[in-house]
Amino acid sequence: MKIGIGLPDSIPGVAPPMIIEWAARADAGPFTSVGTEDRLIYPNYDSLVTLAAAAAVTKRVRLVTNILIAPLRNAGILAKQASSIDLLSGGRLTLGLAVGSRQTDYRVAPAEFKTRGRRFDDMLVYMKQIWAGEPVADDIPNVGPLPVQPGGPEILIGGQVDRSVARAGRWADGYIGGGKDPKLARERMDQVRAAWKENGRTGEPRFVGHMHFALGPGAAEKAEAYALAYYEWRGPVRAQAQIDESFLTPEAIRETIDTFGGIGMDEIIFIPDAAEFDQMDRLADAIA
Repeated sequence: MKIGIGLPDSIPGVAPPMIIEWAARADAGPFTSVGTEDRLIYPNYDSLVTLAAAAAVTKRVRLVTNILIAPLRNAGILAKQASSIDLLSGGRLTLGLAVGSRQTDYRVAPAEFKTRGRRFDDMLVYMKQIWAGEPVADDIPNVGPLPVQPGGPEILIGGQVDRSVARAGRWADGYIGGGKDPKLARERMDQVRAAWKENGRTGEPRFVGHMHFALGPGAAEKAEAYALAYYEWRGPVRAQAQIDESFLTPEAIRETIDTFGGIGMDEIIFIPDAAEFDQMDRLADAIA
């Protein structure tokens, strides 16, 4: 089981130097990846810009968008940005992609909300053309620059609807999803594997989970503060549900690693609920 750690890019008030140092410390530690969360109407840092900065201070960890709301963006520009980060990082970019559910983000972008699923499908085809160096029109040569990873960055599809499973099986390298319920995770993994085989694909999809954590003194209060800020748009009930999803002890973290590793998950990215370096240290000790 690989263990990644989220960057504190979505914690309100976090200073830029902390994000940069966090990435460098993660690269020097036991973690296999660093991840970002994606919002538009929220005081977080842009995911791709953040990972470009992280690429400059890391050499080993993968850089994961966890999860980028793709249809908020233009397909050609997103493809070029992703190629650039993949080159700058030496081929370490993983694009976790989904359609998102916040209508207000789409209003601000602006981008059409109702057609986001269909546009996402079209984007995946179009970006793969660009990453393969294929012309996108008779009078337009390849866009460039070509990514280090053949065919483009690794793509993991997120989302809880059946269409997400179909996308993962057809176009992606795997699936990325949140939550701490192993039964639900296994059901989704089985669905993705079935979709994978239906599309005649060989090998196995890769499965990545993401879960929140807060450790040490005041852990519950830190989880609550983050959830109330991040999920304010969905009300106190959803915020409380997120608090309940956070891991608050090293024992709980170790147990879930064993459980999810047992059902075949390849990696878990633990997302911090507080921008404090001791959270990284405590997580490293928990997984040692």
